Amino acid sequence: MLYTGIHHVSLVVMQLDRSKYFYGDILGFKNIERPDFDTDGAWYQVGSTQVHLIVYPEGKTLRGTSKLDKDDGHFAVQVDDIDALIERMDRYGVPLLIVQAENVGGQRVYVNDPDGNLIEFKGSE
Repeated sequence: MLYTGIHHVSLVVMQLDRSKYFYGDILGFKNIERPDFDTDGAWYQVGSTQVHLIVYPEGKTLRGTSKLDKDDGHFAVQVDDIDALIERMDRYGVPLLIVQAENVGGQRVYVNDPDGNLIEFKGSE
């Protein structure tokens, strides 16, 4: 058996419109078709991986904080221009944490989605 990659990451969100604005408009992730499920949600394509948003008000996976903390659970997205990402987050007023991490290839940027899900962005090495 050979693992060939991560197909998708699923995140619990509380308000779909707010989350779709963040992932689609602010981050610019590509919205893709989602099958008809009995719960609301949205799917996005990010490179070869998908991000699935699931509306689940009773969800137990929400962090319960909006503190930007590089050591908390998160998923990471590779970007080709970390400076452009920083400028985009500034333009939309998204708080961010910039960490210099030369031991793992340079600058990292952390942001929260509207529900406190932590996302790391790393530039190409």
